[in-house]
Amino acid sequence: MGPNNHISNSGKARNTKFAIKEFLSSIRPYRFSILFSVLLSIGSATLGLFIPKILGDMTNIAVNTYPEIDWGQIGTKAIIVVVLFCSSAILNYGQAFILAVVSANYTKDLREKILTKISRLPISYFDKHKYGDTLSRMTNDIDVITTSMSQEIADITLSLTTLLGVMILMLTISVPLSLISFIVVPLSVIVVGKITNFAQKYFREQQATLGVLNSKIEEDYAGQIIIKSNSYEKAAIDSFNASNQKLAKAATRAQIFSSLSFPATHVFTNLGYIAICILGGAFVIDGRINIGNIQAFIQYVSRFNRPITEIAATTATIQSLLAASERIFEFLAEEEEEPDKEPSITIKDIRGEVEFHNVGFSYLPDTPVIRNLSIKVRPGMKVAIVGPTGAGKTTLINLLMRFYEPTSGYITIDGVPIHDMKRSDVRKLFGMVLQDTWLFNGSVYDNLRYGRADATMDDVIRAAKSSNVDHVIEVLPKTYRSEISEDSDNISAGEKQLITIARAMVANPPMMILDEATSNVDTRTEQLIQDSFEKLTHGRTSFVIAHRLSTIRNSDLILVMRDGAVVEQGNHEELLKANGFYAELYNSQFTT
Repeated sequence: MGPNNHISNSGKARNTKFAIKEFLSSIRPYRFSILFSVLLSIGSATLGLFIPKILGDMTNIAVNTYPEIDWGQIGTKAIIVVVLFCSSAILNYGQAFILAVVSANYTKDLREKILTKISRLPISYFDKHKYGDTLSRMTNDIDVITTSMSQEIADITLSLTTLLGVMILMLTISVPLSLISFIVVPLSVIVVGKITNFAQKYFREQQATLGVLNSKIEEDYAGQIIIKSNSYEKAAIDSFNASNQKLAKAATRAQIFSSLSFPATHVFTNLGYIAICILGGAFVIDGRINIGNIQAFIQYVSRFNRPITEIAATTATIQSLLAASERIFEFLAEEEEEPDKEPSITIKDIRGEVEFHNVGFSYLPDTPVIRNLSIKVRPGMKVAIVGPTGAGKTTLINLLMRFYEPTSGYITIDGVPIHDMKRSDVRKLFGMVLQDTWLFNGSVYDNLRYGRADATMDDVIRAAKSSNVDHVIEVLPKTYRSEISEDSDNISAGEKQLITIARAMVANPPMMILDEATSNVDTRTEQLIQDSFEKLTHGRTSFVIAHRLSTIRNSDLILVMRDGAVVEQGNHEELLKANGFYAELYNSQFTT
């Protein structure tokens, strides 16, 4: 079930309820540790509550025994105060230590859940969502949750315990004075509640805008060459500034309105404090209360006001936590790929026969991309797929790899429907070389053996030589142990493409898919790659998507696609003789 069934984008309260529910569920494995830390926090607060009363008793002893002050009794009381202080501090440190450990482990588990979730999401999710926003959820939003959790559990527990304990002790000293403070509480709560509800929408907007801004930064950073070559710097900066200004505006409003909680409650509590001082002074003069007790009561009034103001001050943090929780658990609730069929079928001795049976597919309802496609590819055939942009060439490969599922019809490999196989088993049958290169941070050796962890150095070197990239690697500082990445500037785009081709050779899969794999190399290198492809695809079923039709003339079968259907098929000579759409595409490459 997708998140839209639970989460509204309108900012209504049910978003917050969903976030609270999911957050509480996510910390369930740590409930005993959190409960123990809460008990320690309660103990720390409780011990501290007795200190003002004992200090008041010390004042009473001094007043009652004056001028011959009983320093023995006062000393005993002082020792008790020191013990209470130290014990409270030890318990407070204990709860802080436990919450620090819980917070660190919770962060680790939450990031693992997100990474696991990413691996279970369909490709369609990544086609519709920006990378930067997902990264923001995995970094910024998780940091907000874990930081808030470690701080606020202790603060709220301490504040509530202090509030309850102080109320009881205040009542034991003077009911009339206590009532003045108690009247202030509901007024403060009402004011804080109104402010919190109003500020919450700005915290949601802040977190969402932060995700958009991260996406923009990631896109602009990766596209600097395109931005500079098109003199788009000013427009890119203006676009960034607009998003940055929107974030600043949302953050400012969120902080301004949430910050109103503290001064609003402060007004009420100080008015109550003034009334207590006046009435308490009158009670002392009338002899209705001794000076030590009024001293203790005034200290309790201060402590009574403090948890209220502290709870008010934490509303901004809590709102940030809820806003971040909504985004994280919204992501974790995204619809996943359908589970693999059980029991699944495994092909042990792959022959490489691929057949599309009346396959239809639509990315959007009522907008078909492929219509009633039926083709049969015999084992070992080299199949080229050509056609104009948007004809459905890449979609065909996406369906073959089970990145998407057909909306009608089915695909078989060696007569086995691929929907009866595990996705991982289907994808292991193919090696892919894409137009967009992807290299991770690591050595050349690790990058080349990415698809085959047990590959030896000899396997890697052999593949590098076959793909004509060995001369590029040999001039690197540490040859095959040199560190590279997608952003490496010591190898060109074409050389990165050669490395990805060599990686596919190392994997040595039963079948191959080449999607514009030679688009980033020069003519001479392209010819070398074509020769290595001939070796790589010999005896293997292979699918080649190409816009340079000159590179696929030797294909056993050429599928000409147009508007989601195969309009022509045959080899190069047959299609040229037919003088149809393929001939038109082919000849258009040589017109000036």
